[in-house]
Amino acid sequence: MKPSEVRRFLERVVEERIYRTIMLWGKPGIGKSALVAEVAHARHLALVDLRLSQLAPTDVRGLPVPDLEENVARWLAPSFLPRQGRTVLFLDEFNLAPPVMQGIAQQLILDRRVGDYVVPDDMFVWAAGNRKEDRASVFDLPRPVANRMLHLTVEEDLDDFRAHAARAGVHEKIVAFLGYRPAVLHDMSGPDVAFPTPRTWAMASELHTHGIDVGPAVGDAAAGEFYSFLRVYDRIPDAAEILRLGERSPQAFPGASDERWAITTALALRAGTPEEAGNALKWIGADHLEWMQMTASLLVPRLRERGVFRDFALLLTTDERLGRLMDAYTDLLD
Repeated sequence: MKPSEVRRFLERVVEERIYRTIMLWGKPGIGKSALVAEVAHARHLALVDLRLSQLAPTDVRGLPVPDLEENVARWLAPSFLPRQGRTVLFLDEFNLAPPVMQGIAQQLILDRRVGDYVVPDDMFVWAAGNRKEDRASVFDLPRPVANRMLHLTVEEDLDDFRAHAARAGVHEKIVAFLGYRPAVLHDMSGPDVAFPTPRTWAMASELHTHGIDVGPAVGDAAAGEFYSFLRVYDRIPDAAEILRLGERSPQAFPGASDERWAITTALALRAGTPEEAGNALKWIGADHLEWMQMTASLLVPRLRERGVFRDFALLLTTDERLGRLMDAYTDLLD
């Protein structure tokens, strides 16, 4: 499933108050933890991130404390286990934990309790982990535990990453480069310890913003391709002029694929108003509808987030040429 599909699934689970344990599977760095954090934030849920691999059994079950009145021992539960609902208890890197810890967690998953601790009624228990084929040092998930979970596999998707990158402020040159070279969005095939993933490209964005080499984040091979791509910025049209003048700009839409990725991404991420967004789309024009659609796919969500999408929709009714251009892509405006 694409990350956006997984997010919609999790949001529906929250809306319908389905408290089944969910296990997210996927390659390292694909964004499983970020998805859970985004859903929790969007749905106003507290998030408790618990790494079982870093704990001992007594850390979760609690410490035995004598109850002299009843002549029994009771379990003093740890403070990090939530006492109130409206929370996601996230068992990240679940299958990195040894079997003994997975056994302790099994009680949380199956019985919604461990020791004397009882999971609140309105708390969601979700987990995530890598697969053995991802070259991760993980343990097998016991079949009885797996059979009591809902399983979702997260796959990388370029369009999803570009949309997320635009929201998260990832550097536009990295967004443009990955549009041009989608194969390096996630690539574990090289010999480097560092390798490109959605997570490490976000790290690379921070480095590049400060003028620091991105190689330590994404590996030398991906970094070399990225820096070769950056030479295209010496050849692309002036984005500021296009956003100001639109179709009145004398600059022509470039012919080379790398230049097209660079300029359309720059326009989508730099357009700050509905008028600038309209100018960008009109400049690309009807002769390049595929590129206009890809630009609009970045533009429209950003306009929604900025609260100016209504103004853009109104612009479509007053600007006849822009309205005609967007008619073919009404699905973007739903």
